[in-house]
Amino acid sequence: MSSVGKSEAGETMLEDDPDQTYENVLAEIQSFELPIEATLRSVYDDQPNAHKKFMEKLDACIRNHDKEIEKMCNFHHQGFVDAITELLKVRSDAEKLKVIVHTEDIIRCRIQQRNITTVVEKMQLCIPVLEMYSKLKEQMSTKRYYSALKTMEQLENVYFPRVSQYRFCQLMIENLPKLREDIKEISMSDLKDFLESIRKHSDKIGATAMKQSQQQKTFGIALQKQNNIKFGKNMCINDRIIEEKDELILKHLFEEENEEEILTVQDLVDFSPVYRCLHIYSVLGDEETFENYYRKQRKKQARLVLQPQSSMHETVDGYRRYFTQIVGFFVVEDHILHVTQGLVTRAYTDELWNMALSKIIAVLRAHSSYCTDPDLVLELKNLIVIFADTLQGYGFPVNRLFDLLFEIRDQYNETLLKKWAGVFRDIFEEDNYSPIPIVNEEEYKIVISKFPFQDPDLEKQSFPKKFPMSQSVPHIYTQVKEFISASLKFSESLHRSSTEIDDMLRKSTNLLLTRTLSTCLLNLIRKPHIGLTELVQIIINTTHLEQACKYLEDFITNITNISQETVHTTRLYGLSTFKDARHTAEGEIYTKLNQKIDEFVQLADYDWTMSEPDGRASGYLMDLINFLRSIFQVFTHLPGKVAQTACMSACQHLSTSLMQMLLDCELKQISMGAVQQFNLDVIQCELFASSEPVPGFQGDTLQLAFIDLRQLLDLFMVWDWSTYLADYGQPASKYLRVNPNTALTLLEKMKDTNKKNNIFAQFRKNDRDKQKLIETVVKQLRSLVNGMSQHT
Repeated sequence: MSSVGKSEAGETMLEDDPDQTYENVLAEIQSFELPIEATLRSVYDDQPNAHKKFMEKLDACIRNHDKEIEKMCNFHHQGFVDAITELLKVRSDAEKLKVIVHTEDIIRCRIQQRNITTVVEKMQLCIPVLEMYSKLKEQMSTKRYYSALKTMEQLENVYFPRVSQYRFCQLMIENLPKLREDIKEISMSDLKDFLESIRKHSDKIGATAMKQSQQQKTFGIALQKQNNIKFGKNMCINDRIIEEKDELILKHLFEEENEEEILTVQDLVDFSPVYRCLHIYSVLGDEETFENYYRKQRKKQARLVLQPQSSMHETVDGYRRYFTQIVGFFVVEDHILHVTQGLVTRAYTDELWNMALSKIIAVLRAHSSYCTDPDLVLELKNLIVIFADTLQGYGFPVNRLFDLLFEIRDQYNETLLKKWAGVFRDIFEEDNYSPIPIVNEEEYKIVISKFPFQDPDLEKQSFPKKFPMSQSVPHIYTQVKEFISASLKFSESLHRSSTEIDDMLRKSTNLLLTRTLSTCLLNLIRKPHIGLTELVQIIINTTHLEQACKYLEDFITNITNISQETVHTTRLYGLSTFKDARHTAEGEIYTKLNQKIDEFVQLADYDWTMSEPDGRASGYLMDLINFLRSIFQVFTHLPGKVAQTACMSACQHLSTSLMQMLLDCELKQISMGAVQQFNLDVIQCELFASSEPVPGFQGDTLQLAFIDLRQLLDLFMVWDWSTYLADYGQPASKYLRVNPNTALTLLEKMKDTNKKNNIFAQFRKNDRDKQKLIETVVKQLRSLVNGMSQHT
């Protein structure tokens, strides 16, 4: 019941029966139900004096309880006394027990303290492990893998053994191999990225290295030149005098070096991944796997780098990209060799370089063979020199590359020879094959500056005057010098002595003279449109070119500073070249002169059946003689022997052609009148020969060319057969040069004519006698011919 309910109940009871009400109130108070404020308030609030009565009731109740307590105490007094007695008896035991209880508390506290100490110690062991593991996680998250591996080593070697009995430690230990594999995979990925990076940047690395090598070489040469200038030396590349431009080059190089930052391979490529990976794999104890993978991948890259593009030979840029990639590759390998230990070795790089060098030489040998432009071959040579110098600076042997350059030098010379063959052809095509006219001193000096011509007689002549050679001679001489200079360009920077360079220049010049120029001259001489006048001028030109060969010797000597008196000095073969060309031209003159004679002879139109001669020489023959006179006037510029040989050859060929005309098998009949007319033509030939068309012949030497015709014609015109037959075979015979077979052939032609024209000759005694005589002579001549055939 709630206090409010009790209060209401109390108020109701006080109104009904006060005594009973107080009893109830006391009962409630003794029941220990709290709060009792409402119950007491009902007592005090009921009647003014109600509390007094309540107090009386309360005192009475208390007294009753005291009595009950007293009764109880009396009842239990003896037991209490006994209990006290017992307590007094156990007092001493209690003291002892108290001591025992205190000791147990101490032991328990000590145990607790020891446990706490043990826990602290264990926690002190575990906390560093947890801190280190936390550090490991942080290192993994920040990609500090090498530090993470070192931390793992510390955990495994130092920390984990202390707490290995705990489960969390076992979990950590089990997780470390996975972390190591993760690190290995990440490192391998970084290595692949690095390999790809250096593959992409090898071109730029190589270009930078080659540029620096070239600058250092140029700077060294310029500095050496400058030093030699200061000491008063005429320093030159192959003894070419240094000019002021060398000072400008040196100054430019100084400025360029100051302005441009010198880049190294470290500036172009970040090598930290490979360092990091190497350290990581060394910590993991798997260096061999890393080294094998790196070397395998680099060998694959080397094969890719060494594989040229199919069109590489077309431009110099193709060769430059090829070289820069290779240089970049080996510059990286050299850097790796010097900054790492064991990743690559000198033996490995040497093996790789030897493999690459063989491939490079094969590639260059193949692609250079396609080059037809000497300028491109020269640029290729310069690139190879820079390429070799650059790699030599990194310690790679390059002697085989310089040996290759000698092969390419031959290819370069071949391209030069082809180029100059075209130059010579153009010069010959543009030449007018006439002596060079000059009208003033300035023109004279221009020609002299191009060609070393010396003729005191020509110098004394007044203007206008002419050089004996045509315009092609100074052009040819200039172009030969240009060829020597072009050939010299390839010899520079090949690390060869002046003697070797001199030998190379002379050999290449000899090839130019003996093969290229000689071939061009021979082709020119044999061209159908080249006439006799042009051939004469060509002979004059070759004579002057032959005389100029000694100046070409001096030109090479001035370049190489090797005296011509040196034992092993190669001589120029220009003398033999121009002599051969001149002899060919002379032969061509003889041939063309004979062809021209044949053209005139083909115009002959004899009436072989005429009864009487015209009384004058044939027109075609007079034209031929006039032509020969004009031609031999041109021959006055030729050496005497050439002109004499040409004249003798022409006369002999004319004599032979006239003889063949008489003996032509298609010619069936010849009259005596025709023979007499033919004799008039031969007389003109003899008069021409006796007029000394070319000076230098002794006596009637030239007339002897027509002696066979003269004796044959005299025999028939005089009809001196008895003398011929009687003196035949005698050294002093008047008709010694008349062959029986020739006489028989001509006589038979005349016999047939007599038969045809003298149908009634049998009725005239003289004619019959003449016919019998002819038949008798024919029989005797046939006997002589048969006797000759039997002796042979």
